[in-house]
Amino acid sequence: MANTYTCLHYHIVFSTRQRRGWIRQEIEHRVWEYIGGIARENGMKPLRVGGIEDHVHVVLGAPPTLAVSRIAQLIKGGSSKWIHETFPDLGDFRWQDGYGAFSVSRSSLDQVISYVAGQREHHRELTFQSEFLALLQRHGVEFDERYLWD
Repeated sequence: MANTYTCLHYHIVFSTRQRRGWIRQEIEHRVWEYIGGIARENGMKPLRVGGIEDHVHVVLGAPPTLAVSRIAQLIKGGSSKWIHETFPDLGDFRWQDGYGAFSVSRSSLDQVISYVAGQREHHRELTFQSEFLALLQRHGVEFDERYLWD
C-alpha cells in the first residue's frame, strides 16, 4: 500500500485536582472552546468538548503521529496555563495528574458525542467517580482503586 490511512478517535476524560468544582458554569463554554482550539492547533479535530465543574470529556480525531499521552499533555498543560492567565481568581486551579483515554470506533462516535453533550444531565444523578469507574469497566481497563483518585 503506497499511503497510510487512519481513522483514530479518542474519548479523553480527566478531572480537576481532587475533583474540586473549579470550572464554573459561567466560564465552562470558554474553557471547552479553548480546549477545542488547542486540539485544532495541534492537528487534531475536536468533535465535542464538555463536562461539568469538576471534570472534562474531550472527543477528538487525531493523526497517527500523536500519541494519546502527548494529546493529554497538550490539552491539560495548555488549558491549565490559559485558565491561570485568564481567570486570576483560579490561581490554585489544577487538573488531576492522570487521565482516562478510550478509543472510539467510527460506528460509536455519534453516541459518544451525544453522551458528552449531555454531561450536565448525566451528573444530576451520577458522580464523576461513578462515571469514570463505569468507563474503565466498560472498556475493560484494569485498575487498582487505591491509585485511582488523587
